[in-house]
Formats: sequence, structure tokens, C-alpha cells
Amino acid sequence: MKKNNKSSAKEKKGEAILKTKTLIVGHKNPDTDSICSAIAYAALKNEVEDGKFEARRAGEINEETAFVLDYFGEKVPPLIENVSTQVKDIEIRRVKGVDKQISLKKAWSTMRKEGVVTLPAVSREGNLEGLITVSDIAKSYMNIYDSRILSSACTSYANILETLEGALVTGDAKSHFKEGKVLIAAANPDLMENYIERNDLVILGNRYESQLCAIEMGAGCIVVCEDAGVSKTITKLAKEKSTTVITTAYDTFTAARLINQSMPICYFMTSANLITFEDSDFLYDIREIMTSMRHRDFPILGKNGKYLGMISRRNLLGAKGKRVILVDHNEKSQAVEGIEDANIVEIIDHHRLGTVETMGPVYFRSQPLGCTSTIIYQMYRERGVKISKNMAGLMCSAIISDTLLFRSPTCTELDREAALALADIAEVHIEEYAKRMFIEGSNLKNKTDEQIVEQDYKQFSLGKYTIAIGQISSLNAKELGQLKERLIPVIRKKLERGEEDMIFFMLTNILDQSTSLLCVGSGALQLASQSFFPGRSLESRENDGVLELPGVVSRKKQLVPSLSMGAQV
Repeated sequence: MKKNNKSSAKEKKGEAILKTKTLIVGHKNPDTDSICSAIAYAALKNEVEDGKFEARRAGEINEETAFVLDYFGEKVPPLIENVSTQVKDIEIRRVKGVDKQISLKKAWSTMRKEGVVTLPAVSREGNLEGLITVSDIAKSYMNIYDSRILSSACTSYANILETLEGALVTGDAKSHFKEGKVLIAAANPDLMENYIERNDLVILGNRYESQLCAIEMGAGCIVVCEDAGVSKTITKLAKEKSTTVITTAYDTFTAARLINQSMPICYFMTSANLITFEDSDFLYDIREIMTSMRHRDFPILGKNGKYLGMISRRNLLGAKGKRVILVDHNEKSQAVEGIEDANIVEIIDHHRLGTVETMGPVYFRSQPLGCTSTIIYQMYRERGVKISKNMAGLMCSAIISDTLLFRSPTCTELDREAALALADIAEVHIEEYAKRMFIEGSNLKNKTDEQIVEQDYKQFSLGKYTIAIGQISSLNAKELGQLKERLIPVIRKKLERGEEDMIFFMLTNILDQSTSLLCVGSGALQLASQSFFPGRSLESRENDGVLELPGVVSRKKQLVPSLSMGAQV
């Protein structure tokens, strides 16, 4: 038996682990490496580890990436714009909803059994109809109501039977006590005639005369206490007069005390102006509302408005953020919104070290390679996992993109070897495929100038400066030349609206391996000039302009390091 219990516990634990979701996401304004690395790494993690790993994107994909995904039959990862902790990321109490017609007594018993102080009334369709609390039930006991409260609440005979643990002699348990008052027949029949009215519910004992009198006076229901017998004559008369007859083992005092507990909770519950939250709500949005209210529990609804569970302020204590793995970046400025609230568990990158802070120790793998997908290719080999054709195609495409088919100075021999090996698995001719990929990626005809600027746009910190660097790579020199004059006004407006001190934009010609660098912002052209051409003098009035940089194609390995050195001069 013990062995079975342990096995069962392990199975349950395994199920819990499998339900743990980890999101793998690249940087904002994602490029091909950012997207393909997320997809390929999610596939690897799902193959070798317990858990659920899912690729996400932190922005809209570009044409090049769209071509790659379509070519290899992969879906675009779902968009995630904020990884701050949401209600669905924390444990909520799965308090089962109850029917609004259940009795106060049953509600109280359910609360004690479940260890809760609030019960949600939920329809068969799953819609929240109201809330009943321990306080509501206490008030129903303590408040002094008139003797017609039972009928005012339209109490079902089924509830009365359940509360009094009674038996139905005659009548319909599905019908309701809708009219009349509740009274105890303690007097003789002569006096009873003075206060029993039609449709009343009469609690009485075993006296035949009292039972007969109540029925003849038109009582809607008689409750015979202490399991006293009901004669055939009384039963027959009750049927003729449509009087419900109930017997109970309780004495008259106890029956009278308990009967109000048979009233349905809908009569006392709160059903209007309920404060509810959706499982997609962020904790920072609901925390203030919860702390300002006196309620102990709040209902949680799904996107479809259906009831899911309850949350209390206690649930917010120690709430853990989303489990996130970052690929192709490690700087907060490039990360998805809310990254400071996330539980970062891994970082796989090939860039300089940035400013992302983590809640605890993480697995951090950073290598000076041309592409993150090269690192992930190595990890597939290290774990002995077979690479599928489509995953090979994605990783190969990422390396081609990041290294400009081995032309970029960031490219290493490991990148080249990985790309060629992956091309074989993906069954593509790497040079022909790369040319087609670059052509698809440099198709800017259907984009606005604003979209072109935003396509591959990253923020960096250079000492006291915050800068941004965008990049477009193309095989079409004429297309790049036309963009020079068009983009500077757009970038200037973006600088005025944003938080950057300077913006640089690289128009990179893949074929001749050169870049026209658009420099916008006070001191931007001077910084770029002294970074690449020390000693060159510029007139002080020159702030915006274009700097031609032969041999420069890499933002990561050439432009950022040079600007960093220039900013220190």
C-alpha cells in the first residue's frame, strides 16, 4: 500500500511539473535569429526536459522571418507584449460554484468542509450569479425577521426537507413555499382557528386534532415533529386540500430554530456590483483594488466570462512571475515589457553583457559567436537530440541572417560549420537559399518609412547616453540609396517623441559589405565620426547626417563597440 501511495504522489508531482509553462522569447522588434532560436530551443527543451516550453515573440516579425517560417512550415509564435505577473500565473482557489437555490445550512456546511468564507453561486452554464459569505449567513441568523420571511424567500420544500432531515408524506418536493407565515401550533384547536391562515406553514406535534385543524384551515404545509405518525385519514385529507405534509425527528423548538436555514442563498447573497477580475489581469492592476476593499475573496473569470475560482490578498503574497527564458539578448531595454517581474530561468545569447537582473541564479550561456542559433545547434548535439528538417532550416536561416552568409565580422568558423551542417539536414543549397531569403527580406516596397525604421530597432546604453540603432540589410543598392533622404526626417520625429539621446540607422549593403550610417540627434554625427575616423573635424552645426562606413556590416561587433569607445573619448 505504501508503495502505491508513493507512486501516486510521484505521478501527481509529475503532472504538476508538466503543467508548468516556460516562455522562450527573444528581443523586441525581433529578427530571424530571435524568432528561430526561440522556436528551436523550445523544441529541444520539450524533448529533453519535463515541463511545457513555448516560443513567443515580443513584436511583429519582418518579411525575412515570415519567409523563413513559411518556407519550413512553422507557425508564427504567439505575440506576448508583457510578461508581468498575471492572475493566471498564480495559484487561485478552485472553489466550486454552487446553485443559488441551495439552503443557508448547506452553504454553511460546504464552507466548513472546504475551509472557505465565500461561496460563488454559479449557473449551469458557468456564469457567476452572486456571492454568499459567512457574514451573510451570520446576519441571516442574527437579524430578526417577520414570520413571512420563509415565503418571501420563495423557499423550496426540497430545502426544508433537507434542513429538517425530514420525510415527505405528501406533496411535491420541487414546489416552493411562496405564501403565508411560519407558526408553531402550541394551542388547542379552538385557539388555532384564530391565527392559522390560508397557505401558512404550521409546525406541530402528534395531536390528531391539531393536524386536522391546520389542514382544514387551509395550511400550505404542516411539519409533524418528533417522528410522530401521520394517519391515513390526515394523509388523505392533506392530499385533497393540497397540503404538503413533512415529518421530522426534531422537536418543535429545534424545527422552528432550523427552518429559516432552509431559505435559498439567493435571497441573501450579493449579486449586483460584484468586483471580479479576469485571469488575464496583471497583478499590479488588481493589487490596489484588492487592498482598498474589505472583501476577503474576489471571483476570477476567464476570457469568456465564465467563473474559474477565487483569489484573496493572501494569494498575492510571494506570487511568482512567469517563467521566462531569454534568447538572443540580455539587456532590459531590448526585453519584453514587464521582464523585471518575470522569473528568468535561462539566458542564451551571443551579445555583450547587458543589464537584465534576475530573481535568482540562472543558467546563462553566452558565447562569442555570430548567431544564437549556433549555440542552440551545439546544445542539440551535446544532448544527443536529432534535429528535424524544419528545425535545421530555421537555425540555418538564423545563422545566414545574422552573419550575412558568413560576410559579417561576427561570423566564426563554428557559425559556418553549423550553417553548412544544418543546410544538409534541411536539404537546401545554402547560397541559393540565402539569396532568395535576402531578397524576400529586403522587400521594402509595401512598408511605410516608419515601419522600416521600427523593423530592426534596438536600444543601448553608452555611459551617460541612451542610444538606439536600427538596421536594414539589402542586396539592392538603389533601394538603400533612396532611403537615405527619406528616413532622416522620420528618425528625427521619433527622437523627439522618445527617450533616446541619439539614433543611428544602418543601411547595409550585403553585396559590397558597407553601411551608410544615418546619424540623428545632437552630437550623433560627431560621435560616429570620431569613433570611426578619429581626428576628422566637423562643423559644430552638423548634428544630423550620413556617414559612409566601408567594411562595416555588424551592429553588434562593429558599430556598438566603436560608438562605446568614441563616447569615452
